[in-house]
Amino acid sequence: MGLQVIGAGLGRTGTLSLKLALEHIGFGKCYHMSEMIAHMRAHLPLWVESAKGDPQWDAIFAGYHSSTDYPGCMFWRELAAKYPEAKIILTTRDPDKWFESVTATVMSPEHRARFEGNPLMAEFFRLTVFDADIERRLGNREKMVEYFNTWNQSVIDQAPAERLLVYKAGDGWEPLCDFLGVPVPPQPYPRVNSREEMTERTGQVDPSKGPPSPEMMEQIIGAYLADLKAKAFPT
Repeated sequence: MGLQVIGAGLGRTGTLSLKLALEHIGFGKCYHMSEMIAHMRAHLPLWVESAKGDPQWDAIFAGYHSSTDYPGCMFWRELAAKYPEAKIILTTRDPDKWFESVTATVMSPEHRARFEGNPLMAEFFRLTVFDADIERRLGNREKMVEYFNTWNQSVIDQAPAERLLVYKAGDGWEPLCDFLGVPVPPQPYPRVNSREEMTERTGQVDPSKGPPSPEMMEQIIGAYLADLKAKAFPT
């Protein structure tokens, strides 16, 4: 079947909440950076190959029906061409709040140190998230906001309008379900992976003790995903 939904929004725009939402309404499993880390021994080499120009999309997305967040968002054009029937969702939020969120979490030196002690992981981030353009902007609010706005506008300009939903954090179920042609579920839309939740969980990794093993990272993030899903949709 392949991907039915492709997320084009940058990380920290409600992408993990969207992952759980898509899975809940029938578009799962949904790929997300957390899925890559939870399966990093198998998936990390595939992403490095893909980023170097040898796409491994069939292997990466085997068993997945949607994608959101990094690293998939960085390849949304390629994925949209690979899966021409897939809908595209651009998650977005207030640009200044996005800057404050990424600066405190996924793009902070502390967060990066927990992962980039692994040479292959460092190469992966360099090839996908932290290219030379964004490295020059890190920590500079004006330049990062410019990057964010330019990214969003490029998606709006380049994605076919009939395939695209611009989805702001906090929009809830209605526009999402209307766009995808599915009923609105009775449960509240998920709100997960707050700055506090994320830093508490990744704080379990102490970079001063050396790079964590892939097995350790898979266990930590796998458990985190299970906890967030239980929080979003308690049984």
